[in-house]
Amino acid sequence: MSRQRYILMSFDVEEFDMPLEYNQNLTIEEQMETGHKGLQATMSVLNGTEANYTFFTTANFANWFPDSIRQLSRKHEIASHTFYHSQYKTADLLQSRLKLEEITGEPVYGLRMPRLMKVPMQDVIEAGYSYDSSMNPTWIPGRYNNLTLPRTIYTDENMLRVPASVSPRMRIPLFWLAFKNMPYSLFKYLTIQALKKDGYVCLYFHPWEFTDIWEFEIPGYAKRWSGEKLQHRLYRLIKDLKVEGELTTMWQMVTETRSLEPRPLNQSPAGAKATKKAPLAK
Repeated sequence: MSRQRYILMSFDVEEFDMPLEYNQNLTIEEQMETGHKGLQATMSVLNGTEANYTFFTTANFANWFPDSIRQLSRKHEIASHTFYHSQYKTADLLQSRLKLEEITGEPVYGLRMPRLMKVPMQDVIEAGYSYDSSMNPTWIPGRYNNLTLPRTIYTDENMLRVPASVSPRMRIPLFWLAFKNMPYSLFKYLTIQALKKDGYVCLYFHPWEFTDIWEFEIPGYAKRWSGEKLQHRLYRLIKDLKVEGELTTMWQMVTETRSLEPRPLNQSPAGAKATKKAPLAK
């Protein structure tokens, strides 16, 4: 009997602040509007797939659209993308988890840092998370070089880490930019190779990719295949991968493959310092 194969598709639900990196000013309202339009477009694809997904959500976005996040949590996993996408302090780890749990009424187990920012795993543990998915074990010029880190799930300072998937040999990244810039047949082939080799594949995208973002001043490689074209490509990928394994959430996979005990809702980590709730940025 063949072993279970897990397909982990996750989406970073956030304010669309990428144009700020390229000196295009967007109000927070514009950032949120684009992010929410993208989430609606994404769900128009996912709702017809009868599968479960993980949504790493900033607490800031969830504060703006609590009903949308609450509805997502009824079927899918809501995990933390910290409080804000463009600014960070250590207290945001705990405050984002508590805010998301308050909104959804469900425990939040996972963390992914915006832009896969490096933070001490001890801080993540103290904030009450059970796993972290903030690492891409490849080299992205100008961003990070993680070629010496493990390619698959590992433990770092007692924190379970679920890296983004890369191809087994050359560590070609299988993330959002590859999905929209690689020939579809190549991306699919490398993804299935990683799935067969590792027993799981961890892919991540952003909802704002699935709405029309051509008007924004960001690099062409970031907005290529946006909107309906990318929606169709995502649906095709889900359909093709479904025959290779089970589409499920990260928390579902780690509980089935690791000895992790669920944490009670809103439980603050022992010894954590009391912090004020982060204000809502508008």
